[in-house]
Amino acid sequence: QVQVVESGGGLVQAGGSLRLSCEASTNTFRVNTMGWYRQAPGKQRELVAVLGGGSIKYGDFVQGRFTISSDSAKSAVYLQMNSLKPEDTAVYYCYVQSTDWGRREHDDWGQGTQVTVSS
Repeated sequence: QVQVVESGGGLVQAGGSLRLSCEASTNTFRVNTMGWYRQAPGKQRELVAVLGGGSIKYGDFVQGRFTISSDSAKSAVYLQMNSLKPEDTAVYYCYVQSTDWGRREHDDWGQGTQVTVSS
């Protein structure tokens, strides 16, 4: 089983920056994809950024403000968020897609970290 732990959320003023971190604790064959989703109150969970297989995908709202990066040796993924807006306020979830030693694929989520952007 993959354990996913996020950190780095908090309260920031509009225009400020935050860096989210996520580490996947796993004894698995391969971590395929890692990334971030978010969910604001009353809204559906949406893609923020994911990377895997040599590609990166960002949500349309990112518009160059966020950067996702990873450290494969640590099974870690990071999200640098700049120029934050009040509408970025949400719970941010780390996502890990992996393949175990039995070649079965798994989707795992962290517990979420709150990001609040004040105007």
